[in-house]
Amino acid sequence: MAIAVIDYGMGNIHSVAKALEVSGARVLVTNKASEIKSCRKVVLPGVGAFDDAMSELEARGLTGVIKECANIKKPLLGICLGMQLFFERSQEAKIKPGLGILPGSVVKFDAKARRIKVPHMGWNALKVKLADCPLLSGINDREQVYFCHSYYPQPRDLAIVAGVTDYALEFASVAWKDKVYGAQFHPEKSQGAGLRIMKNFVELC
Repeated sequence: MAIAVIDYGMGNIHSVAKALEVSGARVLVTNKASEIKSCRKVVLPGVGAFDDAMSELEARGLTGVIKECANIKKPLLGICLGMQLFFERSQEAKIKPGLGILPGSVVKFDAKARRIKVPHMGWNALKVKLADCPLLSGINDREQVYFCHSYYPQPRDLAIVAGVTDYALEFASVAWKDKVYGAQFHPEKSQGAGLRIMKNFVELC
């Protein structure tokens, strides 16, 4: 069975699909709920604005199937904005709530107060908090991964924070709850470490 990469017009879909294929997966890029249901694992990429992304998912009738995947514990990976959509709400959103799969919200980096450049763009260290997280198997502490984002997740339950990164503050860069995984960075752009993370997802039971 294939891994579904959800195509809703808001992500670098082909880079994600290629990284999964290099990691040994058969990939189905799709925007059809029936095809997503038929796949053994699901990836939700994302680049852009929170409201726009939720609107595109709703327009394609995909919010329900994503929630269903989480409920039945089908392995589910959100990347960058895709991870943020798993949470209940975002400061960026003017209208739309998130999917509510993970408890918590998404907030913006305070560039003025923290004296940092926003967006947070480029390489930064991933500090492993939960060594038993299957997504991070074989990943060294402080491995460098690639980020491009202005908002970051604030999980309400700190027990789901599997990895963190420092950017004037420590934020959750990997989330893990049951079979739901989120990466705030782009594993498909993170060279060796990113491909290992993708391979870990491909090999999940």
